[in-house]
Amino acid sequence: MTAALSWLGVLVCGGLGSLLRFTVDRAVSRRTAQRFPLGTMVVNVTGALLLGFVAGLVLNPHLALLAGTSFVGAYTTFSTWMLETHRLSEERQLWPALANIVVSLALGIAAAVLGQSIAGLL
Repeated sequence: MTAALSWLGVLVCGGLGSLLRFTVDRAVSRRTAQRFPLGTMVVNVTGALLLGFVAGLVLNPHLALLAGTSFVGAYTTFSTWMLETHRLSEERQLWPALANIVVSLALGIAAAVLGQSIAGLL
């Protein structure tokens, strides 16, 4: 794969991932209308599922890196997760802040394992 083609793949996949993140986060947040950042949690957990799936597939290493890094990397968001957790703690919502960390980690790990298991069945 040429360098130019790789960059184009990162550009397209990353752009699609970030657009999907924006769409999913907004759709979930609009439906729940609460202070807890459920939209970000849904994005990160589904991203973990997808990354586990990609990791479980037998793909060309360059294609797996492109899909995992550019698309899933742009789709998921560690920085927003931490910013929202910090916001909750600043607002003295310590239990929701702690729940955001613990539940996101537990569901994320479970989703990654599930995604890898699903890919293994194919």
